[in-house]
Formats: sequence, C-alpha cells, structure tokens
Amino acid sequence: MTIQTGSTNVYADLGMPDAEEMLIKAQLAAKIAEIIKHRRLTQTKAAELMGIPQPKVSALLRGQFRGISEAKMLEAIARLGRDVKIVIGPSRRRSSPGHVELEMA
Repeated sequence: MTIQTGSTNVYADLGMPDAEEMLIKAQLAAKIAEIIKHRRLTQTKAAELMGIPQPKVSALLRGQFRGISEAKMLEAIARLGRDVKIVIGPSRRRSSPGHVELEMA
C-alpha cells in the first residue's frame, strides 16, 4: 500500500476546480456548527437567527453547503453574534495571483 501526503486542502487533492472556495466554505460551516453547539441552539432557533430556512441549516451542519454563498455564511456568523472582519493585503509573491484564506480568532 502506498500512502501519499496531501496538501492542507482536501478539495485541491481531489482535483476540484473550486477547491479554494470549497475549503473556505467548509471552514465557515464548521464555525457555524461550533457556534450553534456552544450556544445550545436548536436548528429552528439557529435558522431564525441566521435568516435562512431550517432545512438549509440542517444541510449546512451535515456538510452540504454548495447552495449557500460565502457571503451568506459570513452574514450568518455575524447574526449568531460573532464579529466578521475581512482584510485585503498584498500578495505574498508579486508575480502570482493573490490567495484566499480564512483565519479565525
């Protein structure tokens, strides 16, 4: 058996064209799930606070987030009582495109 070491992005390792976006959305979904659990919210109450239908909350908590935009997920996190800050800076390497990453405090 051969074991290969992957990157830090499973979506990139699988060759998905939108790998960076999918990783960000997965991280946001995990944060939303963490907040809901910490606040001991039902899916119904969480949906009410986040402004999205309960079935979408259920799908999100099961890792099915393709139908929810990153912007909507960021808005949901803010509605759950967290501050969201977006920072734009120069690329690490001037000759290459910028990189999108998520940092949570």
